Parts: sequence; C-alpha cells; structure tokens
Amino acid sequence: MDAALRFQVRTEISTRAAGASVAAARAEAGMTNWTASAANGDTARPYLRIENVRKRFGAFEALRDVSLDVLPGEFVCFLGPSGCGKTTLLRAIAGLDPQSSGRIEQGGRDISLLPPSQRDFGIVFQSYALFPNLSVRRNVGYGLEHRKMRRAEVDRRCTELLELVGLADQAEKYPAQLSGGQQQRVALARALATSPGLLLLDEPLSALDAKVRLHLRQEIKDLQRRLGVTTIMVTHDQEEALTMADRIVVMRSGVIEQVGRPGDIYGDPANPFVADFIGTMNFLPGTLIGPRHVRLGSIEIEHAAPLDGLAAGDSVSLCVRPEDVAIADAAIAAPANRMQARIADLDFLGNVFRARLAPDCLEGMILTADLPTAQVRQHGLATDQTLPIALPSERLRVYRAAP
Repeated sequence: MDAALRFQVRTEISTRAAGASVAAARAEAGMTNWTASAANGDTARPYLRIENVRKRFGAFEALRDVSLDVLPGEFVCFLGPSGCGKTTLLRAIAGLDPQSSGRIEQGGRDISLLPPSQRDFGIVFQSYALFPNLSVRRNVGYGLEHRKMRRAEVDRRCTELLELVGLADQAEKYPAQLSGGQQQRVALARALATSPGLLLLDEPLSALDAKVRLHLRQEIKDLQRRLGVTTIMVTHDQEEALTMADRIVVMRSGVIEQVGRPGDIYGDPANPFVADFIGTMNFLPGTLIGPRHVRLGSIEIEHAAPLDGLAAGDSVSLCVRPEDVAIADAAIAAPANRMQARIADLDFLGNVFRARLAPDCLEGMILTADLPTAQVRQHGLATDQTLPIALPSERLRVYRAAP
C-alpha cells in the first residue's frame, strides 16, 4: 500500500470517528466524482456550512451576511481583490478570528464558538510558518507529538507524509536548507499530519516564483484529489482558482458576488465586477433597443444574453471576451454583428496575438481581441491594417451600465 493510500485510509477512519465520513457523504449524494456541488443541482449534505456570518473590526465590517455550503471532498477557492474578506472568512472558519455573528457548522457540528484547538482542520500559511530550529521530520510531526502519540507512530506517520509530498530524503534537514517550494511542501505535510477533515490554504503559492508556483499548483491539486480532503484555498490569482478549484467563490467588499464552477464563472459572470475581475473583458457602452438587440454607435448588435430586468431604452454595457472577437470570415455571427476595424496595435503572445482594434462604427472605442497566431499569419495582418471582425451573439453578455 503506497503512502497516499495508507494516508487516505487513515484519514477516512479518523473522519468516520468524527461522524462525518467522506465516503458515506459521497454515497448519500450519489456523487461519482469530487467536483459535484450544490451548484450542479446535487442535494448532498454539506460538510461545511456557513450561515449569515458577519465580522466587524471596530466600525469596519469585513464580512457581511456571508452564507456558503461546501460539500465533502470539494476544492473551493475564495477569490477576490485585496481587502475583499477572503482571508477573514478563512480565519473565521478556523476560529483564528471568530465571526462577530452567524453560524459555522463542520460535519454537522456547530463550531461557531469553539477555539481553534477544538476544530478539525489543518492550515497552510503563505509564510510557511515552519519552526526553524526543528528538522523537517520534527516540523511535520509537531502536532502529533502534542497529541501524546507514541514516538514510533509519529515517525511512521511523518515518513508516510514526506513520501506523499516527495520529501522523504529531506527529513533530517532544517527549513533554511530547503527551497521555497520544498518548505511549502513541508507545511502541507504538517497540515495533513493529524488527518484533518478540512484543509485550509491561505495564499500558499504567492511567495513562490512562477515556475515553482505552477508545479506546486498541480501537486496540491493532485494530492487533494487522491486524498479526497475537503479543501478551501484563498487566492487573489484567478489562474490558480480557475485551474485548481471545483468551485470558485468570488468576493468583494465582504460579500459573495458569485459562486460557481470555473467554466460558469468565466463564461457566465453574474455581474460586471465578476466579468472584469475574472479574465479580460471588453465593456462597450450602448443602448438596449429590444429583447435581443443593443445599439452600439451606428450599428445594432444581436445578442442572446439574459436581460435580468433591463428594458428597451436602458443604458447598458455589452461585454465580450477578447478570445470571442473573431475575424469575420472565420466566424459564425449574425450579419448585424460584423464590422470593419483598424488594427491599432498587435502584440505577439505565442499562440495568439493581442490586438487593439478600433471599429469604424464605434468612434473612440477600442476593442481588445485575441487572434490565433495561425490566422494572423494566414491573413498577413499588421498594425494600421483594416479587417472584418464579428461578435458571435451567443458569446455576448449585457449588463446595466454603471451610474
């Protein structure tokens, strides 16, 4: 039995003892994989339930009536700009900064008033928080030693965990002798040592360089899926959230703006903030002239977006992703959605060229487009050239214009 399987068995036994078996919850929900969620229409009993949580620091309200369910085995990312409340919410779940009001349940148990020591979680901080005077093995086993576990059992458990994170040969080294990525693996192993039901990750990759961050991102994702531990990660990096999470919780100013699967968050943002924060979005000011048409400058654009209370005559923003702006002869779009545009700028980004386009029907507006490199070369496109473009109606979104 390899280290991952041994650890998983031990984790599930521990979780059952706490009355929250991952396997039982999964079977009860009829889940076939760990990405199932309430957003998909599943009715699984949540492993973590957050109800109307508020957090105040003096007169400042950092969290405002936050409610969220997390299913067993899910990988959920709290995503948002600095100061949005994502770390505050994570710390409230851990009991490190208890909520001012509201309720938090884990595995059916109300943990709202419990101190951190009585909650079932492991946590990894951005700063690693390793003990510099302890070896890697002693760092990993620190929590186990404080539980009065026998030395032989602690050593065996530490060996399993270090094998799991690929650091078995570094056990006797000290943190200062390790790279940043290795230190974060040690912190991850330590967080998993007590077989927690919940793994909390507070921006665990932000202090690492790009290559290490990319590699460790995949390692954490693979490890979480192998162990099936319910995981919440705080990040401000949208790419991390999109590639790692089963569901993303987008936050702003202490409230949740949208919860959904990465593809849904990116492809169908709930409002202009989410549309702008996740990826790159063009916002084109216009006027709604019918249930399926927006006037932009001198032309009408057909769309298939939900209107959410908008009426004819309302000022709106018509939104389109750069990758959805297409060269017209290579696109399927309504005739009304075709236009001529001058290439104001063209930057090579590898598989695409990032183009800044000035449509002739939209005076003073610039449209950002990601054009496939093969098409740019095929058409011989260059700065100041004019080309026909199209905005596919099914890829457009319409929001009420900001006041």
